[in-house]
Amino acid sequence: MSDDEEYTSSEEEEVVEETREETGEGDPEFIKRQDQKRSDLDDQLKEYITEWRKQRSKEEDELKKLKEKQAKRKVTRAEEEQKMAQRKKEEEERRVREAEEKKQREIEEKRMRLEEAEKKRQAMLQAMKDKDKKGPNFTIAKKDAGLGLSSAAMERNKTKEQLEEEKKISLSFRIKPLAIEGFGEAKLREKAQELWELIVKLETEKYDLEERQKRQDYDLKELKERQKQQLRHKALKKGLDPEALTGKYPPKIQVASKYERRVDTRSYDDKKKLFEGGYNTVYAETLEKTWQERQERFTQRTKSKLPKWFGERPGKKAGEPETPEGEEDAKADEDIVEDDEEVEEEVVEEEDEEAEEDEEEEEEEEEEVEEEEEEEEEEEEEEEEEEE
Repeated sequence: MSDDEEYTSSEEEEVVEETREETGEGDPEFIKRQDQKRSDLDDQLKEYITEWRKQRSKEEDELKKLKEKQAKRKVTRAEEEQKMAQRKKEEEERRVREAEEKKQREIEEKRMRLEEAEKKRQAMLQAMKDKDKKGPNFTIAKKDAGLGLSSAAMERNKTKEQLEEEKKISLSFRIKPLAIEGFGEAKLREKAQELWELIVKLETEKYDLEERQKRQDYDLKELKERQKQQLRHKALKKGLDPEALTGKYPPKIQVASKYERRVDTRSYDDKKKLFEGGYNTVYAETLEKTWQERQERFTQRTKSKLPKWFGERPGKKAGEPETPEGEEDAKADEDIVEDDEEVEEEVVEEEDEEAEEDEEEEEEEEEEVEEEEEEEEEEEEEEEEEEE
């Protein structure tokens, strides 16, 4: 018996019990009506049950279809994920392979470049050994036109990893592996002797290069010192301090005054002389200059002999003997010396007068200062009296 039938029979029994409780005793008509009702109710319930079973079967079919669809979708998704993982793996392998190939190409290019550089270096060393060591021991490296950096600057800018890698590559083709397999004792001795000679040769080359570097350092030092000397002379010619052009930065523009924009064109000696001596030195220089001018004017004058009147020299007194011609020139020279002495006396007198005038002016200034101080003292005394 199914669950539905058990459910219907239990409902019927409950209904019969309720009717019996309401009516009390059994009535044939009543029983017939009840049977009719029960049969109608059974039919209705059967219809409900059949309808429910149909609905339930439909839902089960739909659920089964959804489960099948879900299973298919899981299978397809798993296949797609597997394909995607395979594609990613292939892509990663391809990327790694390309990176390795690129790295190998770069290493090969570096190796070729270093080999060329090593060949050039060996050729240069051989040429240096062959030629005479004359002329300067240094060369000026030109900058790279493309990057604006010299080879030395590019070498300094390399990282530790790049330098280590270049070192390994350089050593890989500089240090060749020793092919000593199957060598006997005699051959090994010959190989060791050959290596020893090579070491001696390399050490001598190293010593030569070190000495050459020392010489280059000395030459550079000397060139810098010469350049400093030239810059000092150049600064003195321009009227600047000797160390103005030897520093890291150019000298500042010097103006004649802080109140003017005019550039100071005076030389260093002229500016230095402004602080050496004072008015007395300037006055002595002007006096010396005027004395030189007057002396030059006097020495460059036209000298003419006095004419003789009737065969007699002028100023001759009666009874004096005749003077020969040489004595007349000597007398003229004596007159010139006397005139020079008179001029010197006049200059000395002028200097004395000017010095006296300066002393008088200083005395007057001191008197004025003393008078002012006395007046100030009197005013202070008056103020104190007024306050008291």
